[in-house]
Amino acid sequence: SYTTDTKSREENKNTLENLYSLSIDITKIRRLKEWVLLQEVAYVKEIAGILQEMGADETTVANIIERCPEAILHTPAEINSQRALWHLVCQNEKQLIKLIEQFPESFFTTEYQQNQKANILFFQELGLKNNIITRFLTSAPSIFYNPVEKNKNVIETLQRNYLNLGGSEANMKIWILKLLSQNPFILLNTSTAIEDNLEFLQKNDFTDQEVLQLLSKLKGFIFQLNSTTMQKSMLFSKNIFKCSDQELKQLVLKCPALLYYSVPVLEERLEGLLREGISLAQIRETPVVLELTTQIVQYRIKKLTALGYDIKSGNLESLNGTKKDFEATYGKIQSKKERPIFNPVAPLHIED
Repeated sequence: SYTTDTKSREENKNTLENLYSLSIDITKIRRLKEWVLLQEVAYVKEIAGILQEMGADETTVANIIERCPEAILHTPAEINSQRALWHLVCQNEKQLIKLIEQFPESFFTTEYQQNQKANILFFQELGLKNNIITRFLTSAPSIFYNPVEKNKNVIETLQRNYLNLGGSEANMKIWILKLLSQNPFILLNTSTAIEDNLEFLQKNDFTDQEVLQLLSKLKGFIFQLNSTTMQKSMLFSKNIFKCSDQELKQLVLKCPALLYYSVPVLEERLEGLLREGISLAQIRETPVVLELTTQIVQYRIKKLTALGYDIKSGNLESLNGTKKDFEATYGKIQSKKERPIFNPVAPLHIED
């Protein structure tokens, strides 16, 4: 709704003066979004006043406006409405101002307030905790722009399929909430995409129980796939590992990444592992190693090799897991290596 024609317009002197008076770095705004300075109407003092009222000091106000200059183009009424909206899930003003400083763009998107409010209330009814909804508002704001009916439709499709696949009514709520917490972007998919992907797995002889297992393991990524890419990735894995359909199915259940990574990604990761002297048999035994990028694998192998651990002759379990998991494994191997061979305080049994 704002013009971006910068050639024929001059910067608004009133806006500049108000920004200067708040010690805001105007060069940063010129570099980031100069068009904001060209608008005829801006609410610099008013927006700064609302932020200060919420507990922001001068530095915080400057930081917010420098990072999200379009904040000053919103009317005070819009910002106060947004403030009231976020208070549905924020404990207090202190928490709210901290969030605005970290995620100003999410807060200052005010065009979808009706949808945002309806979705916040829907998520609360669903049983999502306020801290999770707050995380969604900041890291996945686009899911709140959908009409609430669209999000309800996706959730109902998930619930229906969960029950159809043999999931229990008692566990369904926990399953849905966990899935949403892990990947809220599943709400950006259509119900048809969800149905198509589940149908693809069933056509490939995955049992209902196995499909349910995959749904949980994939953390919602299955809804961002399509049958063509899944088919290509599975065919690639089958050819590389020279396995039967049943063996391939077991590999996919062990490592769902074989479904959701494209062929070029799988190729690159396999080549990276083979270059390190790891065999195909080892990878087939522990396929989850393919979830790691080539750089992470190289770094972890280097650290283990420095301890004298030969990755080529052992299994690949020591490479797997999150950064925290790997550090724990590395620590165990390191302490084992440093442990003395004999106990220096134990009595020695010497034969006469």
